[in-house]
Amino acid sequence: MPPLRPLHLAAGIGGPPRYDPAHYTGLARLAEGGALDFVSLDDSFARPGPDALAVLSRVAPETRRIGLVPTVTTTHTEPFHVSSAVATLDWVSRGRAGWCVDVSSTAAEARLFGRRSAAPAAELWREAGEAADVGARLWDSWEDGAEIRDAATGRFLDRAKLHRTDFEGAAFRVRGPAVVPRPPQGHPVTVVEGTAGPAREVAARHADVVLVRAGTPERAAGIRDDVHRRAAAHGRDPGTLRVLVALTVDLGDAESAPEPGLASGPPLAGHGTYYRGGPVDLADLITQWYRAGAVDGFHLTPLTPGRDLERIVNGTVALLQHRSLFRTFYPGGTLREHLGLPRPANRYALQGARA
Repeated sequence: MPPLRPLHLAAGIGGPPRYDPAHYTGLARLAEGGALDFVSLDDSFARPGPDALAVLSRVAPETRRIGLVPTVTTTHTEPFHVSSAVATLDWVSRGRAGWCVDVSSTAAEARLFGRRSAAPAAELWREAGEAADVGARLWDSWEDGAEIRDAATGRFLDRAKLHRTDFEGAAFRVRGPAVVPRPPQGHPVTVVEGTAGPAREVAARHADVVLVRAGTPERAAGIRDDVHRRAAAHGRDPGTLRVLVALTVDLGDAESAPEPGLASGPPLAGHGTYYRGGPVDLADLITQWYRAGAVDGFHLTPLTPGRDLERIVNGTVALLQHRSLFRTFYPGGTLREHLGLPRPANRYALQGARA
């Protein structure tokens, strides 16, 4: 068996909507204390609660190292505005931003905007893929060093380093350039829940991190291998993808055996496969799947964040660190560095160099 890559761990900090910023800041700091790669915050137009991207922008200055990944829907929103907002999060967090691409599929969500009817999943995910594509183009529309800020000459920008995107897809057109300079990471990290068919294709083409739901390590490895094959077909290096198993975690009030077969838990749609047990059991499961080479890591969504995240960090993660399976400190400062991903080259600078 080839050497295992570093184990990656992330956590969701959602749960019932809260309007106290200290709640989210406290959870993010707790996860940061365990050196987790990132925290995510779910969002959709179908549920009440504050905007996830805005919440994590508030959390950013209260944290130092942990990555921040809000769910951002690409349905009924403008790709130009979405790319600007995600780039802004990367700036205010100094290179720790990502975004989890999602779609809005219900008629009730469509009625909130009144511009079009609900569409089939394949159409929505095709649009989501285009939004991810144009987002990356807009982030590249400013080359590094485009800002001169030379007061003596009055030059603020090097216009030769600004580029129009001129993107035209099936659902929208975007000219560019962006109104926000190129983010610190070049491209904020793109996360896609890639278990289902249409979403899996978008994940293979555009994602840096792919979340999958699987009840066995064999199933997880099969999905990962399929994502890798699809990515290679799009000319991508599969080694630049990180595949994490998504688990909704209920650590309860006492150590107990996990449900027999993770898929046997209650149906929690959109929140990953269900796990019920204790912190030690969870550490054993992660160890087993990781050493089998089935996955690159896990995304754990606590069923009760205020209770379960503390047990994940101080129980499960601490045990994995004791086993030398997970780091005890952050080796870098950006989310891409946490994940072992390179900073993408600017496509327009590469085209200019070739020309």
